[in-house]
Amino acid sequence: MTPNPQPFLDMFKKLGEDLKVPAMDLEPILAHHRKNLEALAASGKAAAEGATALAAKQREIMEAAVKDIQEAAQGFRMPGSAQEMMAAQTDFARRAMEAAVRNTRDLAELVQKSNSEAVRVIHDRMQESFEEIRQAFQRKA
Repeated sequence: MTPNPQPFLDMFKKLGEDLKVPAMDLEPILAHHRKNLEALAASGKAAAEGATALAAKQREIMEAAVKDIQEAAQGFRMPGSAQEMMAAQTDFARRAMEAAVRNTRDLAELVQKSNSEAVRVIHDRMQESFEEIRQAFQRKA
């Protein structure tokens, strides 16, 4: 249950009357800040979704790595010669390195996408806010 903000607003209204401050329409100010809070919430949501996607991708990578290791262990047989053993180890190391590079790139792209979306929401709200302020000054002129 949210507390009633009316007594708080009444206190400021009385203060304004006592100080003979000209009446102000608070609704546009509150609407402006409400939009700011909504933008922050949307930005946070985008960041949280990005973190969830990142965690899912990391889990997928770990599962694939465990599967690859299990397959390698099941298919392990002693090669006939040192050259064959070296070739098998080299091939496994190459595949592991390629997977690591690919996975690192995928994770970096996910982080970049998530961050871009979160920043874009705030950026768009800032531009909208500047436009609102500009229009407010134009109306007064």
